[in-house]
Amino acid sequence: MIAGNEPGMFWGIGVGPGPAGYLPLAAMQALQKADLIYVPRARSADTSVALQCLEGVAVAPERLREVEFNMDPDRNVLREHYAQLAQDIAAELQAGRSVAYLTIGDTLTYSTYGYILAALKDLLPVFPHRTFPGITSYASAAAALDWPLGVGKERTLILPCPDDPASLQHEIETHDIVVLMKVGARLPWVLALLKEMGIAEHCAFARRIGLDGEVLANDLRELEAGDRDHAVSGYLATMLIRKTALEKRHQA
Repeated sequence: MIAGNEPGMFWGIGVGPGPAGYLPLAAMQALQKADLIYVPRARSADTSVALQCLEGVAVAPERLREVEFNMDPDRNVLREHYAQLAQDIAAELQAGRSVAYLTIGDTLTYSTYGYILAALKDLLPVFPHRTFPGITSYASAAAALDWPLGVGKERTLILPCPDDPASLQHEIETHDIVVLMKVGARLPWVLALLKEMGIAEHCAFARRIGLDGEVLANDLRELEAGDRDHAVSGYLATMLIRKTALEKRHQA
């Protein structure tokens, strides 16, 4: 640490996903105080979705530090990437600068922030930090679609999409509701499975909520996946799967 400097504050902040303004007031105050704001961007994307979720919030460009992420399947490559990023952030904190790290959705729900925080704790066993909870993609999707995530004693499973239809079908059959995340390129067979099971009309789909290219669907029977202009992609998407129709308890 540079002599005379107290370590800087580190904040983890979830932004979006959804319309502008999905940001807790306390997190907004921290964002305004931060000397530096680390903003993740997928290598395949031209702009950072996290930054897009801050639309309407004035942030001086010189405070931004864009971080390019390549979600390489090689865990060693990812490990090196997170370790290097944590070292960069730790150096800023040790120099007395406050740092905010943005992530899409909730900070600790299937988020890169969890890896960064763990790596920072290894480098700096004691440092001032605070993590703000954010809005999960499935909570945002449910709100956009008026889709209850659980009624009465229904059991809800939050699940990264399995790699095969049989595994997903088993989870659907053993739970009342399945929140399916990280769908990606698996979307075509997921849609086919739901239609084959006869439950597509009870399921919902949300992609790029509040952003350009938003897709919201409360009935998946007509939804198509693929590369054609009228088809949708499974990236930045969340699927809400209900095994049976929603019970209308207000009716006799």
